Amino acid sequence: TLPFDDIINTGVLLPLFNEICESGYDNDDNPSQIVAAFFDKFFDEASEKDRINLLFRFIQYIERQVVLFDAVEDAAFPVVNNMDGRGTLRSMKEEAEEKNKTGALKAYLEQFRIRTVLTAHPTQFYPGEVLGIITDLAKAIEKDDLLLIKKLMAQLGRTPFFKKEKPTPYDEAVRLIWYLENVFYHAAGNIFNYIQNNIFGDTELHNNLVNLGFWPGGDRDGNPFVTAEITLKVAERLKTTVLKNYYRDVRRLKRRITFYEADRLVEAIESKLYDAIYNVGGASGFTCEAFYETLLKIRQILIEKHKSLFVEEVNDLINKTKLFGFHFAALDIRQDSRVHHHVITTVIAETRARKMGLFPENYETLPEAEKAGILGQVKGELTTDMLTDEITRATLGSVYAMKTIQRQNGEPGCNRYIISNNQSMLNVMEVFAMIRLCGWENPAADIVPLFETVDDLQRSKNIMEALYNQPDYAAHLKRRGNKQTIMLG
Repeated sequence: TLPFDDIINTGVLLPLFNEICESGYDNDDNPSQIVAAFFDKFFDEASEKDRINLLFRFIQYIERQVVLFDAVEDAAFPVVNNMDGRGTLRSMKEEAEEKNKTGALKAYLEQFRIRTVLTAHPTQFYPGEVLGIITDLAKAIEKDDLLLIKKLMAQLGRTPFFKKEKPTPYDEAVRLIWYLENVFYHAAGNIFNYIQNNIFGDTELHNNLVNLGFWPGGDRDGNPFVTAEITLKVAERLKTTVLKNYYRDVRRLKRRITFYEADRLVEAIESKLYDAIYNVGGASGFTCEAFYETLLKIRQILIEKHKSLFVEEVNDLINKTKLFGFHFAALDIRQDSRVHHHVITTVIAETRARKMGLFPENYETLPEAEKAGILGQVKGELTTDMLTDEITRATLGSVYAMKTIQRQNGEPGCNRYIISNNQSMLNVMEVFAMIRLCGWENPAADIVPLFETVDDLQRSKNIMEALYNQPDYAAHLKRRGNKQTIMLG
């Protein structure tokens, strides 16, 4: 099916190459020796160009085999797995009913929450074009549509798996947003709907069970190409994507909600979503709160005046709005603790040169507890043009980006600052000070220490106790609901 020259030869030779690889691996041969052994045995007269071409065809063949397996797995998942068996939501609900523990289950679900964070690595995902083919191929396999399967395999054969240019951080983010748009939006919505409808019933579930996190565009640790501009661009793309999903749902809703009063409200939010997506006439001013309140009004009208017709479809959109807001996923900012220390050191030096009086002259010689006290009290509004060091400008720029995203997408859109390689209490206090020096005296942001080495893990208990006992940081935690997130890696 694959439209490659000599595809039959490739399929015949690949198992032979596999045998040579296995025997070579058993003999502790290196890759060069294994490849040489294959050609010496089967193509000893082949030119260097012919050898490279054959290896390239192997890669083409294997890549597309893997995609086919992915599509088959997706199509067969509900066949080989019991979708209502033990471990599923339905099984959990029925078991709770049998044991008269439905109340306990509800109480647990009001507290339980899962946070799925999408990270980025070039080897972890296919290009968007290939993802689309996998999705269509899985559906065709489910329907046993042999003609479409053959066409999609031919399309797959001519679709490149790699671009000629290395993807930018924004490109990586866009590729990963595909999963949010096409998978998580529907899956998380279905999970919430099932629990609301089948476990809670008429009682409203207040807990957003599924939170989505997103690192591409915000993870600066070891990636100098992730700038504040990229962060803002990714946040805008996340918002636009979830608004487009809402718009599609509202368009479908419009075909059903054709009743007096309710129909006008549906038309109004359809128009406002369109304007917000395509920025018609500049900033639309359409907020998530306004969208949510309008959906509640539509539901109320359907219940009171139209015998609750199609109220389930409205509830579905209400639940998705609870889960995703106008931000879709929370964009996490991450940077290494050593960079933050460099930033604070630079800020101290440059503000002293300007005689701003933010830090005492003897700061560097003070003990850790006194340094923490100063870092907890310092505040100001340093702009990036006041500083000359590029790393410092970029790092402070990320804090200003957080503030901008919160204004545009809502606070959940970007409210976590992760400190990689966190080694001490001062590492956290330096970030706390850095954020407050960006004109954010009471930041709506959580500072998340990431302990990554065995030594740091062993010290983490003492580090966190010292933080909780630091008055300024304790006051910050109180404003944030006395919740502290800690990451282990």
